[in-house]
Formats: sequence, structure tokens, C-alpha cells
Amino acid sequence: MDTRLLRTFATVARTESLTAAAARLHLVQSTVTAHVQALEKALDVRLFDRLPRGVVLTGAGREVLAQAEAVLEAESRLRAVAASAGGAGGQVTGRVVLAAGETLLSARLPGVIAALRRSHPGIEVDLRTMGTTAAVTALRTGELDLALLLEDEAVFHDIECTPLAHEPLVLVCSPEHPVARSTIDSPTDWAELAREDYFLHEQGCSYSDRFNDRLLNAAEGTQPRITRFGSLEAARSCVAAGLGLSLLARATVAEALATGRLRQVPGLQLPDVTVQLARHCRRWLSPAAAALTTELPHHFPH
Repeated sequence: MDTRLLRTFATVARTESLTAAAARLHLVQSTVTAHVQALEKALDVRLFDRLPRGVVLTGAGREVLAQAEAVLEAESRLRAVAASAGGAGGQVTGRVVLAAGETLLSARLPGVIAALRRSHPGIEVDLRTMGTTAAVTALRTGELDLALLLEDEAVFHDIECTPLAHEPLVLVCSPEHPVARSTIDSPTDWAELAREDYFLHEQGCSYSDRFNDRLLNAAEGTQPRITRFGSLEAARSCVAAGLGLSLLARATVAEALATGRLRQVPGLQLPDVTVQLARHCRRWLSPAAAALTTELPHHFPH
């Protein structure tokens, strides 16, 4: 049986959407539909009920999903073993698919990849930009091997999450912004901050969502002016232009703070956000993925 059919089926099952599955697999929707229909024909069973809001597994589909994921896991092990066996001089080789949010992709992972290329040149790392919800779904479907989540609490019945590090956060503004004149002895309080304009990372970013909630609680009946961006660079540029404030990981603005292009709002205590390393509980950790997990902690603050 063509394992591509099983992978498509598993992705549709986890996303409960033909459209979403097509986007994740980089296929057109008609191909996804054809894969599902071909698998249903081969197994002589209906795997999904088609509903107006999407698709849901039938009873038979749930049983097939467990076995399909076992087959995909076996295929992954086979490929990893074959790749490692073919490595020159016994070196670890293979491909690892890793997802993270833009914060970690821009600030931490370039150094990880550079170090891994020096120590394990036979390992190929495929990076994907994903938030927590998308990454957890992709781990379940086998699209990812590992994911880095910026979450203080990450509890899933089938996803193992291990705290890896803590990422410091800073509230930044331009040097000309009025709050830049605050001091440690006379800091800006939350009620004052709630009256400012903000450029925060997109909804679903845990630390931005938490900060947004704190602003709303301090607003005393007024609505804080908040714009959410999918791009950290867009948020940094708006802040540097004096248009408002932003909460960002210190690592993403370290250079701008050092050169004076941005300034940290003084006197405000903000908790760090936890970096969680996530993997599927039942899936085998390949030698290449194990090498990556060993390298990762060296590139985060302790």
C-alpha cells in the first residue's frame, strides 16, 4: 500500500478538514480527496463522515487511524536506519523536521543549525514556522519530528513536552517615546501602559496573549489600542518609528537595544516565557533528531 495515502488520511483525521490537510501537505484539495477515496476503496470501508463543517472519523476510521500511524512510524524508522547506515564513517545522518514560532526561528535556531552542520554535516534540518496549536497537530500527524513551543504550561495526552529554557521578555519603545522617560524610581504603571498603542505578535502567541489580558484588566473600562502582527520585524519597525510599544523576546531586539534604536521600558517586571521541546510520545526518536535535541540547550540562556 502506498504510504502517501496513509499520511494524507492521518493528516485529514487530525485536522478534520480536507482544505487544512491540503495546506499542510502542500497538495491541492482534489489530490487529498483522491487519496482518501483511494484508501477507502482499498480497505473497502468508509473512513470519514462528510459534514458541513468538515469531516470526522467514523468508528472504523478511528481504528484505521491507529494502525496507519503505526505504519507511518515504522516507515520513519526504516528511513532513518537506512540513512544512518549509509552515512560516511558511521556519522549520524538523516532529516529532522522541526517547527517553532518566529521568535525562536529568528533568534535561536540559526545558531543551532550552524553548530549542527559543523558537528553532524550529514543531518538535514527542515524548519517550519508554526504556533502551538498547528505544531501539536503536525506532531500528531507525523508531519513534524520535534517542535519548540513558547508555553509556560503545555499538557497534552499524547505529546511529551520538556522545559528546555526560559526566554526573557522585554517591553520596548523608541527612545523618543514618552514612557522612555520613566525611571526605576518612578516607573510607568499598568494603568498608564493601558492607554498606549501596542504592536503585539499574532493571536495565539502565549506571552502576547497574556500581556494583552493584563492590559485589558488594567484598562478600567477603556479598550487598549492593540494591533497584532504575524511578523516580528513589522512590530519592531512600528515601535522604532515611535508609533507605540511592543512586548518581544529580548533576543529578538538585543542589537536594537544595544545600538539605541529601541529602549526597554524601565521598572517593569515581566516574567520569562518557557521554551518547551515537544515530541510525540509514541514515535521513535531518530539518531538525527536525538543529535538535534542534544544541541538545542546550548543556544538558550540558562
